[in-house]
Amino acid sequence: MPVTAKICGLSTPATLDAAVAGGASHVGLVFFPPSPRHVTFDQAAALAARVPAQVGKVGVFVDPEDALLDQAIRAARLDAIQLHRTTPERAAEIGARTRLPVWAAVAVKTRADLDIANAYRGAVQRLLYDAKVPDDAKLPGGMGLRFDWTLLQGFTHPLPWALSGGLDPTNVAEAVGITGARLVDVSSGVESAPGVKDEAKIAAFLKTVASL
Repeated sequence: MPVTAKICGLSTPATLDAAVAGGASHVGLVFFPPSPRHVTFDQAAALAARVPAQVGKVGVFVDPEDALLDQAIRAARLDAIQLHRTTPERAAEIGARTRLPVWAAVAVKTRADLDIANAYRGAVQRLLYDAKVPDDAKLPGGMGLRFDWTLLQGFTHPLPWALSGGLDPTNVAEAVGITGARLVDVSSGVESAPGVKDEAKIAAFLKTVASL
């Protein structure tokens, strides 16, 4: 089974095109104003129009209200919803209402954090293991932090899953080797500055993933 990749936090046509050209299976659009990767509905619509049918468009949200979800889904014609800081109950409610696949981020620092994953069984379609950020952090992810990948070894995953948090072109092969991930998610690891994606880094990341 090949390893696939989601390039998250895209905000320009050139970098989105680089992700598609490099073979990304998914692209992520962030709908969270505090994030340097936030896109407006108009931006999202223009970007979504460039995405071919075989590439999944994933909207990234932080415990969103229904109105935000509805506008984003309509603007970007989203294929899936990625939720951060959202309870299993709310995630299930969002999935039932939107009828879209839902991914839930699980913030990981210790093995005990993985137990939270089980609460999402039956509520979402995919888990995203991400590095836990400091309690006072304004953003739930996209900060280049990684967790101890060996924590996932021997863990019985309750759902299909993806690996995120601190990945970049130089370490993604190691991360996949340790965790067995079949889907990896990168954001800050292919940037030249916060929120500024780098086409060369996107290409390098996807080239490495394709070789795994």
